[in-house]
Amino acid sequence: MTQTQPDRTEFRTETRTHSWITPGQGDLGRLLALDGLGQLEAMVSGELPHPPILDTLGFTAMRPERGRVVVEMPAAEFHYNPLGGVHGGVISTLLDTATGCAVHSTLERGEGYTSLDLSVKFLRPVTVESGLLTCEGVVIQRGRRTALAEARLTDESGRLVAHATSSCMIFAP
Repeated sequence: MTQTQPDRTEFRTETRTHSWITPGQGDLGRLLALDGLGQLEAMVSGELPHPPILDTLGFTAMRPERGRVVVEMPAAEFHYNPLGGVHGGVISTLLDTATGCAVHSTLERGEGYTSLDLSVKFLRPVTVESGLLTCEGVVIQRGRRTALAEARLTDESGRLVAHATSSCMIFAP
C-alpha cells in the first residue's frame, strides 16, 4: 500500500538561524589555568567560548556557583516532538547540562569529568505555554573519583516538570 504525502506548501513553516563558535578555539591555556567554576564563569562572561549546544537549544542564562548551576531556556516550538510537546531529549539535555555543570563547578585545576549516567523522571507535559524553563543542578556528593548530582526543572509558574540524577566520573589531574 502506498501512502501519499501532502504537498508541503500546505503547511506553515518557520525559520530559525543561529551561529556558534567552533569548539576548541580560544585560549586553551587560559581554560586549563582555571578551576571548573572559573571556566564556567569565563564562558558566561564571554571571555571563553561556551558550548554550541546552548545556542542550538536557545538557552538564555547560566548562573554557576560552586556545586550549583542554574540554566534557563524558554520552551519553543522548535523543541517540539510530533505530538506537540517539548521533546524528552530536549528536557533531558537541560537536566544533563545542569547536573554536569554543577559537577564541573567543583573541579580543581586540571581535573575533568564525564557523565556515567542520567536518570530522568518526566512529571508533566512541557509546551510553549510552560514559558521560561528553569533548571537547577546541585551536587549531592563529590568524591575523588565520582560525583552525584541532581537537577530539578520547573516551568515559569514554578511547577516541577522533570527531575534527574546523574553520576559523573572525575578524572584526576
